[in-house]
Amino acid sequence: MQFFEFLFVPTILFMVVVMPIWLVMHYKHKSKTSRGLSDSDQATLDDLLRTLDSLADRMEALESILDERNPRWRRDATRE
Repeated sequence: MQFFEFLFVPTILFMVVVMPIWLVMHYKHKSKTSRGLSDSDQATLDDLLRTLDSLADRMEALESILDERNPRWRRDATRE
């Protein structure tokens, strides 16, 4: 019986003090991670997508120039 009395007070303290704080912090963290991208992450992603689009346009322009100057450049590039 003395063993159960020894655990009674720490168990009550854990349930009244530690457990509610733990639960609040757990669900606060969960809600932060489930929101998705932050505003700065979204801005960075948009900037990267704009850069990707401009690089794709440049690549198409370079390929059209190469096609005009040397129509066999694609075939020659695959042989190497």
